[in-house]
Amino acid sequence: MPLLEPKPEALRPGAARTPSPDRVPDVRATGTPEPLRGELTALLGPEKVLWTVSDLVKYASDASPYRFVPQVVVVPENIDDISAILSYAHGKGREVVFRAAGTSLNGQAQGEDILVDVRHHWAGIEVLDDGTRARIRPGTTVMRANATLARFGRLLGPDPASAIACTIGGVVANNASGMTAGTTRNSYRTVASLTFVLPSGTVVDTADPAADELLAHAEPQLCEGLLALKAEIEADAELTARIRAKYEIKNTNGYRLDAFLDGSTPVQILRGLMVGSEGTFGFISEVVFDTLPLDRKVSSALLFFPSLTAAAAAVPRFNEAGAIAVELMDGNTLRASVSVQGVPADWAELPKETAALLVEFRAPDEPGQEAYERAAAAVVEGLDLVAPVASVTNEFTREARVISGYWKARKAFVTAVGGSRPSGTTLITEDFAVPPSLLADACEALLRLQAEHGFDAAVAGHAAHGNLHFLLAFDAAKPSDVDRYAAFMDDFCRLTVERFDGSLKAEHATGRNIAPFLELEWGPKATELMWRTKQVIDPDGVLAPRIVLDRDPKAHLRGLKTIPEVELIADPCIECGFCEPTCPSHGLTTSPRQRIVLRREMMRQPGGSPVETGLLDAYGYEAVDTCAGDSTCKLACPVGIDTGAMMKDFRHQRHSPREERIAALTARNFKAVEASARLAVAAADTIGDRLLETVTGLARKAVRPDLVPEWLPEIPGAAPRKLPRTSRVGASAVYYPACVNRIFGGPEGHRGPSLPQAVVAVSARTGKPVWIPEDVAGTCCSTIWHSKGYDEGNVVMANRIVEAAWGWTAGGKLPLVVDASSCTLGIAHEVVPYLTEDNRELHRELTVVDSLVWAADELLPKLTILRKTGSAVLHPTCSMQHLGDVEQLRTVAEACAEEVVVPDDAGCCAFAGDRGMLHKELTASATAKEAAEVNSREYDAYLSANRMCEIGMDRATGRAYHSVLMELERATRP
Repeated sequence: MPLLEPKPEALRPGAARTPSPDRVPDVRATGTPEPLRGELTALLGPEKVLWTVSDLVKYASDASPYRFVPQVVVVPENIDDISAILSYAHGKGREVVFRAAGTSLNGQAQGEDILVDVRHHWAGIEVLDDGTRARIRPGTTVMRANATLARFGRLLGPDPASAIACTIGGVVANNASGMTAGTTRNSYRTVASLTFVLPSGTVVDTADPAADELLAHAEPQLCEGLLALKAEIEADAELTARIRAKYEIKNTNGYRLDAFLDGSTPVQILRGLMVGSEGTFGFISEVVFDTLPLDRKVSSALLFFPSLTAAAAAVPRFNEAGAIAVELMDGNTLRASVSVQGVPADWAELPKETAALLVEFRAPDEPGQEAYERAAAAVVEGLDLVAPVASVTNEFTREARVISGYWKARKAFVTAVGGSRPSGTTLITEDFAVPPSLLADACEALLRLQAEHGFDAAVAGHAAHGNLHFLLAFDAAKPSDVDRYAAFMDDFCRLTVERFDGSLKAEHATGRNIAPFLELEWGPKATELMWRTKQVIDPDGVLAPRIVLDRDPKAHLRGLKTIPEVELIADPCIECGFCEPTCPSHGLTTSPRQRIVLRREMMRQPGGSPVETGLLDAYGYEAVDTCAGDSTCKLACPVGIDTGAMMKDFRHQRHSPREERIAALTARNFKAVEASARLAVAAADTIGDRLLETVTGLARKAVRPDLVPEWLPEIPGAAPRKLPRTSRVGASAVYYPACVNRIFGGPEGHRGPSLPQAVVAVSARTGKPVWIPEDVAGTCCSTIWHSKGYDEGNVVMANRIVEAAWGWTAGGKLPLVVDASSCTLGIAHEVVPYLTEDNRELHRELTVVDSLVWAADELLPKLTILRKTGSAVLHPTCSMQHLGDVEQLRTVAEACAEEVVVPDDAGCCAFAGDRGMLHKELTASATAKEAAEVNSREYDAYLSANRMCEIGMDRATGRAYHSVLMELERATRP
């Protein structure tokens, strides 16, 4: 065992706990039982079977209020694996549930037996017919697909608020729609063809001209059954009319019975039935969409009304004016959204009864936009709007930044309101639709019903389509609270159906919480047809039982999850999963959501239970060590939960007092440490990579892998021993070369100036010379200690750099230009909590400027570009995302290259200082998609603006990345 191996006990929850009723029982502590584990391992291979208690708990939760612990999780790579899993389930009498992003809100991605992860190996998009169609794999997020389609001026019809995380497979399987899709742009209307695997293992490609012939040969009984159901429905005029009427408004409750009316052959019927089937009819392996024009002329307004009913009453007028989106938000939603970055703080003071409409018009050209704006102005003139706080303008705007802020607030409805719920409560998200003409009455009735049952209202929705969402928070551990929820649901469902003839699920699909009310909405005849359809397609009931169809009237009360309190920073989490696509480790170990899910399960357990012990044993590596600490999860989370910060705190908790003292000692003596590190890097050229890899490998085994970096061949040679000579006199800025740029040189084979030389040179060319202080050696942005959770060392260096910077900049009179984005972030923001009060005052006087911003805003306007490279690919770092200077990276690159590309799959490289040297598997996993995209073609330059990230990308791609500032120097060199 390594000398300094951390003890799992350090992270054992210390608070006194009452075991939760839904805790994982002790018998599950050993994970997947035999023979299930052994049989699936033999069938698929060990790397595709997840079986530990940690694995099972990670997959037990999703964005819904339900929690079911699977027996096993399998991760198939191709259709052959899918067919093998289904064949095994048939032969053994087992059940299968498919799960992709886990963003669904009704428990349809949860299973109690075999859970199949169909996200990790199922991403990809192929653009067809110049963008008018796209072939997309089910694990691709909507945002990722639209990023590719945007280059062709196209986008997908479905636009759910969870587009950042939800995947195409789930969108089609739930017929999710969103802000603008309505009934005409949803999956049912825009899917051109599907490829899917039936429960029997038969693969169907609906685009194949011979598909019906092949299906009839493989599944004759299925074909006969579907055609018989079609004939029965068409022979019943009353039922046919009822089916057509049900889909005049948004409806995803139950199966798409209109597929029997719209399709003339078994394959065509199946194409329709698969949409919205929630994984109960088969696995969708590929979707071809008909895409829609991306109208880029956008005008939007956020209009405030004195009441929810007043806002709802205005909706039909905007529909008539041609608005593509009319989104409704009530007062609670507006006030809760102040937790979202960029939302005006004074919204917190809005009166509770206030409501707002987010209205948007989109046009292909300027004349069309102007016509829409005139129509909108005419509507607004007749409205009684209010402006309760100073930030409210009630005006239409074309400004992209403002419009983006409006949508960010709207899309954060579930997470922002959910994040502000009382601690320890479960969140239920309901979604229903009524005819748009009845929206105002429905709002009034809903508010009254919520008040009757003691629920605080939070309402938002796609008002243009009569589609409302509302949230309920209650404690699932209290029987009285569960009874209150049950009583509300009974009354709500009767109200929606009997008074408004509405849809109990407009776009979130039936799921577990509406399945018991399916017959209430559809009646016995149509509901029985749905049961018979399931029997025809899946006669053995292998796929997703109880998710759409369930005869238990209390099924929606089974499996409700408790939400035990955890660390304060993570407690607001509603497990929505928005964080997962941005997380560097989500394809390797755990995602931010899963880190919180695991922690909550520990809190459900009695202290010292076998389950708690098993989770702790795995948590060190899977959650703490392999977290890159980049905090991009905070950017993706609508309420700004920083799981990376929580993991850094856990690292701190695992440190012994001796480790903290050693870390503080390195900070105090960093000048010697820095010099030694540079000498070691310089000596590596003589010693050789193989020997260094051997030596560091042995040291990692002897000490601890998370403390001793592994030597990598991609590590560059040493930086020049001396920094460029500069003068303080006449300097326009203080230039701070980060310690990584004082230790490491440029990429192998680079013949031009070093990065510090380049920054000095280009600044001088513009008449804005910079000065490098003589005593920068021994200082650092403190990220080294911060990222590892060494608080004592962090305090030492944070205060040292701020004191030094204040002196260098003459008390903040000059800006401090920093040449590594992570170091800019560290000095500008991350050091602040570790400063003394006096040094916080000094810090407030500093102006810390990233070198990208310095180059783009101060230098470029005065530089003459003398030469350009042909093409450049960029790697925007996570620190740039935090700083908001990705656009400056692009601006500088576009000055230096004829063609500039940012990969659609660009993300955090997870090198994270030296974490890529501590856990190289983390960087390999984090960069796999971006590297594949980069290496799909040749570029003349590979550019970024952070040396350690450049090394990480060197390793991932085999290409030599360098700073865009070095490229700028070359482009402007006389």
